Amino acid sequence: MAKVIGVRFRDNGKIYYFSSEQFEVEVGQNVIVETARGVEYGRVVLGNREIHDEKIISTLKPVIRIATEDDDKIQANNKIKSKEAYGICLEKIKKHELEMKLIDCEYTFDNNKVLFYFTADGRIDFRELVKDLASVFKTRIELRQIGVRDETKIKGGIGICGRSLCCNTFLSEFVPVSIKMAKEQNLSLNPTKISGVCGRLMCCLKNEQDTYEYLNSKLPNVGDEVKTSTGVKGIVQEVSVLRQRVKLLVTDEKGEKELIDYKVDDLVFRPRKRREKVKMDDELKKLEAMEKKERKSKL
Repeated sequence: MAKVIGVRFRDNGKIYYFSSEQFEVEVGQNVIVETARGVEYGRVVLGNREIHDEKIISTLKPVIRIATEDDDKIQANNKIKSKEAYGICLEKIKKHELEMKLIDCEYTFDNNKVLFYFTADGRIDFRELVKDLASVFKTRIELRQIGVRDETKIKGGIGICGRSLCCNTFLSEFVPVSIKMAKEQNLSLNPTKISGVCGRLMCCLKNEQDTYEYLNSKLPNVGDEVKTSTGVKGIVQEVSVLRQRVKLLVTDEKGEKELIDYKVDDLVFRPRKRREKVKMDDELKKLEAMEKKERKSKL
């Protein structure tokens, strides 16, 4: 068993685990830890806990110390320096006429490195830019190209729901999202309506996916012929996934047709049939192609 704590280096960043054998650390405290980038300053979000050794993927690095007041001052000063470095880098990018968008800048805690995050449509030759920046800051320079989802996570914003973006508030990692999820939830397949601020499919499509898959599995398909518990047969015209109700088109003894609403529990039918895989794959490819075309037009 190993004793660990969970640490974040950004408010909404990924949680990293560190060995805390020598310290009793509480949630909310700041700590100084050793990372692959060097010595870093982070906030504890998961308190002391024990995990089995087989669950440890890589070697756990230790907590160097609990942050002191001097460490807090250094971190605050680094944030001020990062803002200044951001402005200088913008000027240098303009000077070198590079087609890149600077997103963020940060110093490592020990000032051993300055990291610049940027987005670009393709590969950028920034070797001259790095030399220029190194001559100004007199330290190691790292330019890291990120995607549009990472850009949105850093910058933040308001979604179409009127709330702060999930990725900027509580999502520590991105989850795979596909057009299939929108189809399963019977949403509009217009890319502009199911895409987030970043231009990619909204992360929240994943939130209710498992529930919709379960509820849909209990419903017949539109167009299926089903029988009610009283023996009446009808054709499914409409299904309400969340209410678990089905509208059937039934024909009475006089030959007149009527649309009647039933609870799914009052119907007798075979388990819902999934569409043929080949047909589904072709349809999804078309929708994904539409999404890519829409994304390119925005650029």
